[in-house]
Amino acid sequence: MKKLISLLLLFTFGLSSCEKDDICDANTPTTPRLVITFYDIANPTKTKNVSNLKVIGDGMEQGIVFNESLAVDDPLRYVTNGSSVMIPLKINDNTTTFKFIYNSLSETPTTINTDVIKFNYTTQNVYVSRACGFKTIFQLTNVAPFVHTDPDGDTFWMTEVDLENPNIELENETHIKVYF
Repeated sequence: MKKLISLLLLFTFGLSSCEKDDICDANTPTTPRLVITFYDIANPTKTKNVSNLKVIGDGMEQGIVFNESLAVDDPLRYVTNGSSVMIPLKINDNTTTFKFIYNSLSETPTTINTDVIKFNYTTQNVYVSRACGFKTIFQLTNVAPFVHTDPDGDTFWMTEVDLENPNIELENETHIKVYF
């Protein structure tokens, strides 16, 4: 009987030392990207698809990958034709600069147009869970959330850039509206 009780106690203590695996669920919100939605300047309530938009951040060679299924050397990997884009902000800095190249695949250089936007923000690290760790949320600054420039002097293709939501906590809402 003593052996049976000892075996049961050993088995009970053995089970109590087990714990569940720490796996971060893929649906858990992590560090959000900035969501930019494009609108038709002639009809401001209607979204508009951009043509062959390429977005290149400071220090990047190729640009942001929009089509991960394509080969690394395929130029279409870095181009999008949608009405919105999600771009990552730097978590260890308070500014991030991107070149937005409209019609980037055109063979006629005069139809390619580049605008640059520098985003100014503050960061805050937020604890998610033991499995997922921390995520960074961003707050676009009140004074100058972004600086929009035309480096080529060939007119802005982004006619108007408006701040919609300065709090970048989720990816399911528009943060910046661009009219062209």
